[in-house]
Amino acid sequence: MNRRTFLGTATTAPLALRCASASATNASAPAFRRVLTAPAQTNAKPDAKPTQFQIACMTLPYARFSFSRALEGIQSAGYKFVAWGTTHNENGQTVPVIAKDAPPERAKELAKQCRDRGLEPIMMFSGVYPEAKDGLEVHIQRIKQAAAAGIPQLLTFGHTKGGNRKLWIERFQQLGPIAKDHNVMIVVKQHGGETGTGEACAAITKEVDHPNVKVNYDAGNVLDYLNQDPIPDIQRCASEVRSFCIKDHRNWPKDEDCGPGFGEIDHYKLLHPVAFTGLTMPLACENISAPLLPRPDQPQAVDALAKRAKEFLEYVIAGLQTH
Repeated sequence: MNRRTFLGTATTAPLALRCASASATNASAPAFRRVLTAPAQTNAKPDAKPTQFQIACMTLPYARFSFSRALEGIQSAGYKFVAWGTTHNENGQTVPVIAKDAPPERAKELAKQCRDRGLEPIMMFSGVYPEAKDGLEVHIQRIKQAAAAGIPQLLTFGHTKGGNRKLWIERFQQLGPIAKDHNVMIVVKQHGGETGTGEACAAITKEVDHPNVKVNYDAGNVLDYLNQDPIPDIQRCASEVRSFCIKDHRNWPKDEDCGPGFGEIDHYKLLHPVAFTGLTMPLACENISAPLLPRPDQPQAVDALAKRAKEFLEYVIAGLQTH
């Protein structure tokens, strides 16, 4: 499976890193960049409580290395939260972080590995499309795994060519009460096709109408798959958003995903509509790579990129919530 069907490895590269301004060189940016930085509106009220953003790194950028090395690197980069990726290289073999039919006890063991390193696991992938033949059964098993691990959010998304809206709603209406019973929230993110925007995902979650089925926002996918500006889109679905997959994107000089602050998405405007919700909201870094550069062959280079992504988001959040 590749990333467009169920996430491959994130592209990263070794380099000497500096903190870069997210708003630099706007005047000389391409026209599309200027569209992305159109004024954003806010849902915040003067007396609203700040959102408690949990900056996490997915193990996904470390897919070329072991799960254990991913945790080591994420912890060394200063993170307190981690999100499980999909696969890792274990002794030369590509192995799932956790198989879809694994017993919940296995998830509990993996969570202990995280906590032993001072990392709280906050998100995991379903590993199956909601419309898949075994979609209902696998999602139920994933809910049980997440509950055993103490993971609050189960991330899912649909096929890039579109989904079956009626079936999605039927299944999420079945899954919502199960998720609630296990203290887990299902969050659905954009992945092209009929669910390529946050607005489209929010329309589904609103119809499902269950507090344990909400939206995860992936701005990189909105810009990548649909070539649409994610800033107006998130303003139309902010009330349903409960977490983010952090992934930036560039259309120039090469069409590629990248780490936050390296691409064309203004993260100040992206997080602005949800900066004062009073909620606890994970920000899971799915892609931390530097544009145009090859993937690193040493995990230390991934560690450096993970640290840069975290620091960038910390500056964005601090600016938004003290403005």
